[in-house]
Amino acid sequence: MADRSVPRGALPGAVVAVTVLAVLVVPPLAQLDQQAVDLSAKLLPPSWEHPFGTDDVGRDLLLRCVYGLRVSLLVGVVAALAATVVGTAVGAAAAAIGGWTDRLVMRIVDTFSSVPHLLLGVFVVAMFRPGVGPVIASVAVTHWLSTARIVRSEVLSLRSRPYIDAAISGGASRWRVTVRHLLPAVAPQAGIAAVLMIPHAMWHESALSFLGLGLPTHQASLGNLVQSARGSLLAGDWWPTLFPGLFLIVPTLAVAALAAAWRERANPRRRSELML
Repeated sequence: MADRSVPRGALPGAVVAVTVLAVLVVPPLAQLDQQAVDLSAKLLPPSWEHPFGTDDVGRDLLLRCVYGLRVSLLVGVVAALAATVVGTAVGAAAAAIGGWTDRLVMRIVDTFSSVPHLLLGVFVVAMFRPGVGPVIASVAVTHWLSTARIVRSEVLSLRSRPYIDAAISGGASRWRVTVRHLLPAVAPQAGIAAVLMIPHAMWHESALSFLGLGLPTHQASLGNLVQSARGSLLAGDWWPTLFPGLFLIVPTLAVAALAAAWRERANPRRRSELML
């Protein structure tokens, strides 16, 4: 009898698909301005007209959450890709060159890894005005380290393979072997690391924005929405905090679960090596 069980990544994949569809479709189709202020409708509870209620200046929370998710997801994806590119290049170069270069690079990685990500991120964004660019740079600078370790480990294991020895014996340069053989072989692991990094990047951006160091306060991001709702929560109005929090938690958990399912399917025997 055929196995009709639901694949492990089906539900997270559906959540991710709905999330992407929402951030792409809802803003262009919306009839409301997510920045429009209506003081006569401030802090309205969830209703048919406003499914998520309104905030302290009367803005529709559903639309604000979708826009906030759109910004946070953009920051997470771009930052994760940038960190993956840097980490892959550094890890592959260190393992391919070897010797004192490898040791020096790994000491640098260990040094930066000893500093908490958020603390290092605060230091980076504090040097610039709040904006998307500094936040992306902050996440990329603090998150490439784990990818560098993963790629270095993979390249070191691949260097002992017979086809690598054959390529070197045939006169291929170290650069050619790295580009033609090693990097394509570690690409799946780097891709999984990039997907796993997206939730980290989104939480990093939200934490910085919550502290007032990320995106400008007027720009809708999930961190800004949670930060601006603190006063409402103390007054007993729960919806301005709950819904932005759910928009942050549910998609990031879905992305992490989807990447974990992909990781297990791709390489079930080495799942622990790809943890960020």
